[in-house]
Amino acid sequence: MKVPFLDVAAINGRQRSELDAAYQRVTSLGQFVLGKEVSAFESEFAHYCGVQHAIGVGNGLDALHLILRAYDIGAGDEVIAPSNTFIATWLAITYSGATVVPVEPRSDSHNLDVSQIEAAITPRTRAIIPVHLYGQPAEMAEVQKIAQRHGLKVIEDAAQAHGALYQGRRAGSLGDAAAFSFYPGKNLGALGDGGAVVTDDPLLAQRVRELANYGSSVKYHHDAQGFNSRLDELQAAFLRVKLGTLDEMNALRIGQAAQYRELLKDAPLTLPALTDGAVSSWHLFVVRVAQRERVMAYLAERGVATQIHYPIPPAQSGAYRGLVPGPSAVAERLSHEVLSLPIGPHLAPEQIAYVAAILQEALQGASAP
Repeated sequence: MKVPFLDVAAINGRQRSELDAAYQRVTSLGQFVLGKEVSAFESEFAHYCGVQHAIGVGNGLDALHLILRAYDIGAGDEVIAPSNTFIATWLAITYSGATVVPVEPRSDSHNLDVSQIEAAITPRTRAIIPVHLYGQPAEMAEVQKIAQRHGLKVIEDAAQAHGALYQGRRAGSLGDAAAFSFYPGKNLGALGDGGAVVTDDPLLAQRVRELANYGSSVKYHHDAQGFNSRLDELQAAFLRVKLGTLDEMNALRIGQAAQYRELLKDAPLTLPALTDGAVSSWHLFVVRVAQRERVMAYLAERGVATQIHYPIPPAQSGAYRGLVPGPSAVAERLSHEVLSLPIGPHLAPEQIAYVAAILQEALQGASAP
């Protein structure tokens, strides 16, 4: 059996006629930047997340960067971020001119270890960026308590958490502001790049909107040194179509994750831990295994595609090696053990069962003397 890790064409094929209609609607009007589709999507996505404002931007990295800029976080400031995350979280901080202060993840959930946050706070700390890694919400109640005690901003990196819930609230509504990515492989993916900032803060929303549009709120009046980071009309139209079925697609992922957990409960591996009071969007289903490369090769030979998220922690990458002091031992250990299994609307239950069966065969071989 062939089990692709991801099949964007198959996922989009579920809504082919609606996506084609969206394309025709935009191209027939001929307005491709800052038009009605973007405005409509921003309103619909804000409502979905349970916040007052959404601003479409070029991608998820820009979304994080623009939030930091809008809060005037920059040179001389520090921002706490996980040592275990996609590098975009760190890039946004350094793009703003601020300093990354890494905090290790929990070894069970792989999310930020909230018990270590306060030890990382200094007089220069301005914000905490918890990442909802793999779609699993971070422990936001504790993050918020710490932030309130120290007067810090909480900026959610929700790039993988479209539709995830924490204590009954959507990811994106749990901090002062949040950044989303609409990269095509995301649970809510565009047919190109895209991102959004969401917030209940009207002043932040206005500031982000200006910075993303060359520092301008009135054409040719530039009140800040801004950027060009705008969600285009076509992607907004496509996202409006896909937002309508996001909960349905997430429900399929939730079912697949439950199927994996049941089938693999006795296997010699570490299953993903669940955050109390949270519902993951299951963007990724990540297990930890011994002899990972051997296991991956066995799966590949039998038609099962897997990936690694992520093989190199930011602190060990060429971009940051030796430049960001701080702990990374837990993140490094995880990077040698994590294995992402196929999950998503492109898969059928029998494919999930096949992956689980072949994985158990692989693990038995890996543990043999």
